[in-house]
Amino acid sequence: MREALKEARKAYDAGEVPVGAVVVSDQRIIARTHNLTERLNDVTAHAEMQAITAAADYLGGKYLSDCTLYVTLEPCSMCAGAIFWAQAGMLVYGAEDEKRGYTRVAGDLLHPKTKVLQGVESEASAKMLREFFRERRPD
Repeated sequence: MREALKEARKAYDAGEVPVGAVVVSDQRIIARTHNLTERLNDVTAHAEMQAITAAADYLGGKYLSDCTLYVTLEPCSMCAGAIFWAQAGMLVYGAEDEKRGYTRVAGDLLHPKTKVLQGVESEASAKMLREFFRERRPD
């Protein structure tokens, strides 16, 4: 998760919502990325979507059943759908997204075999997000 936090910091520094993601396979990081929605002018360029695409490309196949996706913020329903279709073996996320997180918006959208671990480095993730929005949305 620390590597995902490094990616989130890159997003922050680039003016993107600070969400980072990494995919691990066989104890090796095979994909690392962060939100690119502003840079690419693409609402689907979330960190998770970028990480899934990069990992699938690295593996030469679309399924991530032997992989763990680490992301600093609870995925939205779009990303949860992509995680479902990629059949990720495990999802580990940091901060909860109380407004747009998949568990609040659409319930459990993940593949039945995907294990979930939430709250890892949640305070560091939440703090970065709070700082980012505080700078951009002053009272």
